[in-house]
Amino acid sequence: MPFDPDAAAKPGTGIFGLPTTREEARIILIPVPFDATTSYGGGASGGPEAVLAASAQVDLFDIQFGRVYEAGLFMEAIDESVASLSRKARAAAKPVIEIGGAEPGDAEHASVLTEVNRACDTVTAFVHERTDAVLREGKIPAIVGGDHSTPFGAIRACAEHVGKEGLGILQIDAHMDLRDAFEGFDSSHASIMFNVIKHIPGVKKLVQVGIRDFGEGERNISRDSGGRVITHYDFEWSRRMMQGERFESLCKEAIGALPHNVYVSFDIDGLDPALCPHTGTPVPGGFSFHQASLLLELLARSGRRIVGFDLNEVSPSGSDGDEWDANVGARLLYKLCGAAASNPNSAHK
Repeated sequence: MPFDPDAAAKPGTGIFGLPTTREEARIILIPVPFDATTSYGGGASGGPEAVLAASAQVDLFDIQFGRVYEAGLFMEAIDESVASLSRKARAAAKPVIEIGGAEPGDAEHASVLTEVNRACDTVTAFVHERTDAVLREGKIPAIVGGDHSTPFGAIRACAEHVGKEGLGILQIDAHMDLRDAFEGFDSSHASIMFNVIKHIPGVKKLVQVGIRDFGEGERNISRDSGGRVITHYDFEWSRRMMQGERFESLCKEAIGALPHNVYVSFDIDGLDPALCPHTGTPVPGGFSFHQASLLLELLARSGRRIVGFDLNEVSPSGSDGDEWDANVGARLLYKLCGAAASNPNSAHK
């Protein structure tokens, strides 16, 4: 039978109920069920499975991006070895997180920090290898996390892929994630952009939007970066809109600072927490779903090349029948796929 995009998803089909094979797909979704260092609420390791299940209810014609599914979307199988490593690393990290983290030179917890950091390094290597393979196939890689530490390997692979042209990151997030080894963990979810700036010189520009919860030290890193990091604070955007500026103009201002090659890193807590109440570190404020969707559309229309992207920190509630976070996450993921697929410059040659 020919595929009917308006029919209900069939059991055993792939992401969004699609029958697409890897060979047919232009966008390859890489699930990373890892959540070791989330310091407030956990559960993001269950994000990929929950989003996959919720995606079966997403209607496939999108008002902004049209027939996104025609680009070909394929999600790799969830790797149980990563999920198992996450459980072990989180159990090891828990006592350190409960005491507010370890200080430098903390001999008592040194073995725990080593174990968790090694687990994070293993995941980084896994993600880098999978992302690099997708890029070599001429396709667009997308990480479905997991906590926000999980895309580091993907960002590195994308930066390597574009080479001298350089890579820009559009980060949608409530947090700056510029903390150095937060709570003692080198690859903390709160440290990913610090690590990107420190260890991936191919990232020429980091543009942050939705930011509303941060430390003064993080603000100083952004301020003193010489323009490499540009942070748009949620409150300041709200103030400017209350004074009459249009949201679309603010989005274009942020996008305008990005180079041609862009990686989108979307922490779901960048949204209003009413849309993601069970994410690990929810913060009042944030984007509405429609505002986030417009931001992605404007990025796609800007002519920039979306090299790869991620969606992270989607956390199932654990309550029977409550799939709200995954429901929103699946729809946001489809928007991200639409933005990446709608721009011809996104195609890898």
